Amino acid sequence: MIINTDAPKSEEKEEKVRKAGGKKLREVTVKIGLERIDTQEGVTVEALLDSGATRLVMSSEFARKQGFKLKKLEKPMNVRNVDESLNKEGPIEHMVEVNIYY
Repeated sequence: MIINTDAPKSEEKEEKVRKAGGKKLREVTVKIGLERIDTQEGVTVEALLDSGATRLVMSSEFARKQGFKLKKLEKPMNVRNVDESLNKEGPIEHMVEVNIYY
């Protein structure tokens, strides 16, 4: 994803608590706008803030449903989980260019 860092900012964030493996996990989400580069049409979504990922990611299913133009990467990127195992969804093979408003 390409980020437009000049986008207007909002302080709209929310903290949620969920349980996983008997432990309480805190998640902070923020509402963001994703805008397609070609049509300037967009969608507002709730995004996980500081997921621990080293890149900005969205699911390919979400990207397709929202009409984002997928670009094939020259070299797929392997994705590892927090326990260092390979992610069951496989490598990242595409990217999208979007403006992100937060």
